[in-house]
Amino acid sequence: MKACAIQQPPVFLNLDASMEKAISLLGEAAKQGVNLVVFPEAWFPGYPTWVWRLRPGEDFGKSDDLFVRLCANAINLSKDGLAPLQEAAKDNGIVVVVGHHEIGGNGSTLFNSVAIIDADGTLRNNHRKTMPTNPERMVWGFGDASTLKVVDTAVGRIGGLICWENYMPLARYALYAQHIEILASPTWDSGAGWLATMHHIARESGAWVIGCSTPLEAKDIPEDVPHRDILFPDPDEWISDGDAVIHEPFGPAVAGPMHREKGMLFADIDISLCQRVRRRLDVVGHYARPDLFQLTVNQQPQQPAIFNKE
Repeated sequence: MKACAIQQPPVFLNLDASMEKAISLLGEAAKQGVNLVVFPEAWFPGYPTWVWRLRPGEDFGKSDDLFVRLCANAINLSKDGLAPLQEAAKDNGIVVVVGHHEIGGNGSTLFNSVAIIDADGTLRNNHRKTMPTNPERMVWGFGDASTLKVVDTAVGRIGGLICWENYMPLARYALYAQHIEILASPTWDSGAGWLATMHHIARESGAWVIGCSTPLEAKDIPEDVPHRDILFPDPDEWISDGDAVIHEPFGPAVAGPMHREKGMLFADIDISLCQRVRRRLDVVGHYARPDLFQLTVNQQPQQPAIFNKE
C-alpha cells in the first residue's frame, strides 16, 4: 500500500479554508493511489508559532488576540468538526491521520490533538498531547492516556504520538505493547536531532514511522493575522523547514527528508516487514524482560471526554 506525508501549510488561523485545502489534498493523493495520508501537528488551523516569539507578561495582550482567533477556528468534535474530512476520507477510500487544535466543552480550553480517520470515514481515535512543550502550555491543556492507543484501520494498526511525545520512552512503549504497525508522528520539529529520533524509533519499534511537519514561510501568513508585522517581519524567513520523512521498520528512510519544500512525500509500505524485523528485536516480546520491567498506564480519562470510542 502507499502512504503519503503532507508537507503543505494550512491557511493559517482559517479553519474553513484549511478544510477546503485538506479535502483538495486528499483528492490529489487519491489520484496517486495513496491509501494513507498523514498531516502535521496542529494543521487545523496552524501551529501557534507565536508562543516562541512573544514574551510572557509583556506580550500577553497580543497572545490573547491570537488565542481568540485560534479558538474561533479550532475543531469542535462535539459538533462533528471533522465531518467534512471524514466524508472526504470515505469518498477517496483513504485512511487519514491529522493534527488539529481541539476546543474543549467549555469553549475556552484548547488541546493539541491527533485524529485517526479510517477509510470508511469513521473516527477511530482522537489523542490529546499529554505534555505541551515549554511555552506551548500558554495555549494547550494537558491530555491523558485514555486515548494513548493503537487502532485497527484499513491499512494496518496505527497509533499517533505528537511531536515531543516521541521523546517520552514510556509513551512510546505503551503503543509498542499494542502491536503497532504504523507510528504517525505529526510534529512542528525538524532538523538533524528530530530526524535521528525518527530513525531510532523505527529501529526500536519495528514499525513504519512517518514524521510529518509543516513547511512554513512568513509569506504564508495571511495579512489579516493579528500582529503579523511584529511576529514575522522578514517576508523571506523560513519559519519551519518541514523535513517530512518515512522510515521502514528497523531500517533507513525510504522517503525524505523533504527539506524546505512544499508538496507530498510518498512511500510504498509493506506491513509484513514489521513481523520480519521483530524476529531479531521485539521489545515487547522475546526481547522484553517482564520479570524485571513492567509498565502501568493509567487509561482513566482525566478530563470530560468528548470522544471516547474504540
